[in-house]
Amino acid sequence: VQRDRRPLHHHLQHTAIHSRMQTSKSMSRSSRLDTAKASRSSRSLLVIRAQATATPATLVKYGASAPSPNDPLMLRAMRGDAVERPPVWMMRQAGRYMKSYQELVKKHPSFRERSENVDLSVEITLQPWHAFKPDGVVLFSDILTPLSGMNIPFDIGSGNGPVIFEPIRTMEQVQAVTTLVPHESCPFVGESLNQVRQAVGNTAAVLGFVGAPFTLATYIVEGGSSKNFAHIKRLAFGEPAVLHALLDKLADNIAEYCRYQADSGAQAIQIFDSWASELMPQDFDVFSGPYIKKIIDSFRATHPHVPIILYISGGGGLLERMAQCNPDCISIDQSVDLIDGVKRVGKNFSIQGNMDPGVLFGSKETIEERTMDVIKKARSLGIRHVMNLGHGVLPGTPEENVAHYFEVARTAHLRW
Repeated sequence: VQRDRRPLHHHLQHTAIHSRMQTSKSMSRSSRLDTAKASRSSRSLLVIRAQATATPATLVKYGASAPSPNDPLMLRAMRGDAVERPPVWMMRQAGRYMKSYQELVKKHPSFRERSENVDLSVEITLQPWHAFKPDGVVLFSDILTPLSGMNIPFDIGSGNGPVIFEPIRTMEQVQAVTTLVPHESCPFVGESLNQVRQAVGNTAAVLGFVGAPFTLATYIVEGGSSKNFAHIKRLAFGEPAVLHALLDKLADNIAEYCRYQADSGAQAIQIFDSWASELMPQDFDVFSGPYIKKIIDSFRATHPHVPIILYISGGGGLLERMAQCNPDCISIDQSVDLIDGVKRVGKNFSIQGNMDPGVLFGSKETIEERTMDVIKKARSLGIRHVMNLGHGVLPGTPEENVAHYFEVARTAHLRW
């Protein structure tokens, strides 16, 4: 059995919560939810048995170290040091498009096992680093990972997406959300980051990531993924005090989660607000932007040298508002021309992006042309640039095309 280093009391507590929840549910609940619960229950028992023989690992605490000329390329480029080429990585870099990952999934079909077992998470995180040598190595994890430590039990079913067992829609439920203590509730995240940092050294920047409060709230309130976000919008416009109370707690907890990741080895943190584009811009100013800024301000007060990247999928209409959140780096998706995007946010930020991930299905000539198009635009503007896709790499993307993308970007200074 693969070792899982979560504390035994954590698993016992969640097994007890799960048991109480199962007995209180009626038989009319959907089969999707029942299947997810059954999977979670059986896995918890296996993890408890595995935990009995686990021993704590010795962790290196990194903290908020000052900038150094020996820092990885990505960090130096983001802060404006002279570099010969832009650094390059991809969102969703570790995972589903790689054959080595697909083989591992056959042996370990549970996403939570793959992301919460230290050995598996580290192996998956390093797969693309070994294959492509990107300049950023992003942890294989999930934005929902810290929810269990907030008294919000969840699971991620195979093919079914996330399931929140008890959607939160009342003030009483919000009050039951607890303060996150990451080293107690998700120590596997810290251990994984620590091991990845030691594995890559200064050859690449280790990246952690978190979900923005509004995006996390969509899952928590909806009970999982949603097509129309009716429940959270009913809360936003019908009982806004309840939603604000939830968002405020999430912001505090996620700021602490950022600190934990940085102390464990993450050298930059990306905030994903995947569903903020479902808000009208004026509502982003109420339900998303202030809470992102609260996280950034809180984290920066303790870790001023660890850059924060802000990404909003489909966020072309929110670029100016992303700038108002004051991250260190703004990640622009493919819905916006890079030159237009920079004109809108200014040059006080480093800029990440923004090639369409679909280009990686094209020919090598097309991949080279489009990769260099982004890089040349950024160079012409004189900005601090991190080459990336405008969204996560797509399932089914040929690995040889991914390899060519990295090769072109790594040799961009020879192709100006």
